[in-house]
Amino acid sequence: MPVSPLVWGVTITVILALLAFDYFFHIRKAHVPKLKEAAVWSSVYVGLAVVFGVLVWIFGGTDMGSEYFAGYITEKALSVDNLFVFLVIMASFRVPREDQQKVLLFGIVFSLIARSGFILLGAALINSFAWVFYAFGLILLVTAGNLLKPEPEDADAEANNVIIRLARRFFHTTDHYDGDKLFTEVDGKRMMTPMLLVMVAIGGTDIMFALDSIPAIFGLTQNVFIVFTATAFSLMGLRQLYFLIDGLLDRLIYLSYGLAVILAFIGVKLILHALHENNLPFINGGEPVPVVEISTAVSLAVIVGVLVVTVFASLLSKAGKAQTAINNARRHATAYLDLSYTADPAERERVFNLLVAEEAQIRQMDRKYRDRAKDVDKIREQVAEAHRQHAEYLSR
Repeated sequence: MPVSPLVWGVTITVILALLAFDYFFHIRKAHVPKLKEAAVWSSVYVGLAVVFGVLVWIFGGTDMGSEYFAGYITEKALSVDNLFVFLVIMASFRVPREDQQKVLLFGIVFSLIARSGFILLGAALINSFAWVFYAFGLILLVTAGNLLKPEPEDADAEANNVIIRLARRFFHTTDHYDGDKLFTEVDGKRMMTPMLLVMVAIGGTDIMFALDSIPAIFGLTQNVFIVFTATAFSLMGLRQLYFLIDGLLDRLIYLSYGLAVILAFIGVKLILHALHENNLPFINGGEPVPVVEISTAVSLAVIVGVLVVTVFASLLSKAGKAQTAINNARRHATAYLDLSYTADPAERERVFNLLVAEEAQIRQMDRKYRDRAKDVDKIREQVAEAHRQHAEYLSR
């Protein structure tokens, strides 16, 4: 079903208005969102996405509605997985907690721009070359295989990519933040702050994410309007979701496996569709191959089913609980010991209280799960040092 220019215009205006609202009412003044604030606004953005999907279903029909929800759920799951990398990057650059919102909003805006470009390119390729479905399918199968590989131990190195190293080498950069400013003056010289570098790192990472997510959603629908809106609404509220599930990200230990299954499934779906539309001369003499095509309803059921199983398996896993508590204890101890983490005394007290709560959980767990953590002795030293410094602070 074709979408009129008026509908396109209204939709883009609404999305831009939401981004502007997010900046002027939540981010302009640096602060650390409270749990209630993050929960409320995460719910609002998910609610808006659902309402939009219902409108698509009513005015566009069952097929468009199903395609939108399948695309939205898939892109949302991939976005949550992206938060892991954002967390690593911001930890590597030691971004102050109260300034992380601006970095995340930049990431969302840049991601939306990058994905819009890839959507237009993908649509043009699909309309001109049927073989693109083969390429997209293979990209997703390779991505699914990569998700099953163990993560490198030095994950923080991801933030120090080539662009960042070149920026540090050829431009004057400071070692310290100046609030949320991108540039500052040191001894009369204008210099870049780490805030600009972390935004470059986030932007570069967004481009890599787009290479995976756009083929995934084109495997569910070739309707450019649905592809764009499902992608855009999946990014809306990602900033709030980051602060809402920050401490739970490590808990989803099976998420990568679930995403691997979903991407592999969509990859197979794309290749089947490519065979059905085949015009490559070396495959079946350039004639379409009679294969079974997977419907949108089946795709939606598989995506939802895999995600439900993945999330519940992660939340019920004892190993997942232990890993979450230990990783959070390490993160909270590191944050407390890092004086550049935040200038807000209340935030530092909050972090210490979270550390104490994580320690209480760890002590109640089976030793076999606790001992699986990497660098456990180093973590214990960090926690002990955090307690020592906090006692020293209270004694002043």
